[in-house]
Amino acid sequence: MAREKFQTLTEQMFYILLCLRTEQCGTDIMAQVQRITQGRVSVGPGTLYNLLESFVQAGYIAETRVEGRKRSYLITEAGQKALEDEYCRLRTLTADYEAQTGKGGM
Repeated sequence: MAREKFQTLTEQMFYILLCLRTEQCGTDIMAQVQRITQGRVSVGPGTLYNLLESFVQAGYIAETRVEGRKRSYLITEAGQKALEDEYCRLRTLTADYEAQTGKGGM
């Protein structure tokens, strides 16, 4: 069975949407992902701009400003829902792990 596009988010997708809860351009997004994850996750320009384009087409983000080549984006309601759905999915996975291993929290 084929999975719907964006049914689950990669780490990079998750952090890009998380960053876009405030208006940002691509350079700012890359820096914020590095900051939020303390360098654990990085998003290169090729990946970032491909994902931004896909997110715009899916209605998850909207382009808010264009200044020359610099474009800024902001998450939409659909994008916020996808972000929240992924958060809930990850919490469910964590709860299942804890229930099966007897290990709570880290």
